[in-house]
Amino acid sequence: MSEFDAARQNMVESQVMTSGVTDPRVLDAMAEIPRERFVPENKRSLAYLGDDLRVKDAADGRAARYLMDPRALGKLVELAEVKPSDLVLDIGPATGYSTALLAKLSDTVVAVEEDPALVEQASAELQSLGVDNAAVIEGALTEGSSKQGPFDVIFVNGAVSAVPEALLKQLKDGGRLVTVVQVSSTGKARIYTVNHGKVGYRDAFDAGIHVLPGFEAAETFTF
Repeated sequence: MSEFDAARQNMVESQVMTSGVTDPRVLDAMAEIPRERFVPENKRSLAYLGDDLRVKDAADGRAARYLMDPRALGKLVELAEVKPSDLVLDIGPATGYSTALLAKLSDTVVAVEEDPALVEQASAELQSLGVDNAAVIEGALTEGSSKQGPFDVIFVNGAVSAVPEALLKQLKDGGRLVTVVQVSSTGKARIYTVNHGKVGYRDAFDAGIHVLPGFEAAETFTF
């Protein structure tokens, strides 16, 4: 067993499972996918630590980008109850780790990434790993991909101030959207569901992760 293989197994056993994830499909997928491949080479020793991991620094007007804390990621994926027949929309995957994970659990994944360099990087890594049921396309994260929808699951890779109506409209009836919504100073993992055209939601657990670019709260001014 390689050093990375051992670290991956330890991540699953000591971080993901102990955070409450029990779905064997999610655990098996996280134990199989080499997270270090989606991390800059100089940070690969940090690939399996229990925290958000910056994979691209802020530059040229673009915000820094992160891979989500494995504990929060695993719990959100489990919350979505991804089925083998599902069509999944992955919003803001950065280097593509979440896309690879969701591809293991579903029929097809469409990932939307706004940074052209990350689109290229994620696509190349997925191809090198033989992930043939996922595609990464360039587009605005808040707009999703209505042309490829509607979707059974929409997975948002970061915290949001609110979920855009445009994304909720891309869910099938019976579909689920999972994300972390900033409520005051606390992040709440939330699942939105659509039943007979009506949207409902429930909060599942607390989670503190980085905000996804484009989903920040609007600035307010006081006079």
